[in-house]
Amino acid sequence: MIYLHLFLSFMKIGLFSFGGGYAMIPLIQKEIQSHGWLSASEFVDIIAIAEMTPGPIAVNSATFVGYKAAGILGGIVATAGVAIPSLVLILIVSNYFFKFQDHPLSKLIFYGVRPVIVGLIFAAAVFVAQTAFLRQGTTLSGSMLNLLSIIDLKSIFIFIIAIIGLVKFEIHPILIIVISSVLGLIFTML
Repeated sequence: MIYLHLFLSFMKIGLFSFGGGYAMIPLIQKEIQSHGWLSASEFVDIIAIAEMTPGPIAVNSATFVGYKAAGILGGIVATAGVAIPSLVLILIVSNYFFKFQDHPLSKLIFYGVRPVIVGLIFAAAVFVAQTAFLRQGTTLSGSMLNLLSIIDLKSIFIFIIAIIGLVKFEIHPILIIVISSVLGLIFTML
């Protein structure tokens, strides 16, 4: 039964996700929470691993979640579930896209979809930021003093270093990941 749940859940994610892997993160999170397959912390770790490994983030996430929930076969089933809708849709859409790309209705649809994609990516960023910047097992509530006690300052420091490296010094993202990993190792040993 878990294989059917994995397949249907990830098929729903693959079918209703527009805007790429990052836009899928809120949908993946909802499905994982509703089935209790992973904790929030485990989910963020999987997103980090999926981002670092080759391939689309949605496929990698589906594979990891499926494997964690039901072993190797679960990973295969979840991956098939997320990939099949995209494959079928792209085969259908590619046949008609170039014929109708300049049609006023097509332009209106894309005009409406773009802001939603930005919103989905932003929602994913907020979720990951809460999990990354707050100490495990805490939530955003209470007074400002309480907030200061639950913030993980080491994670925020790594975030700031990464942003400065990417934006100001234009360091390659792979090097930023390596530097951040080293800083994480150093901070956990302190």
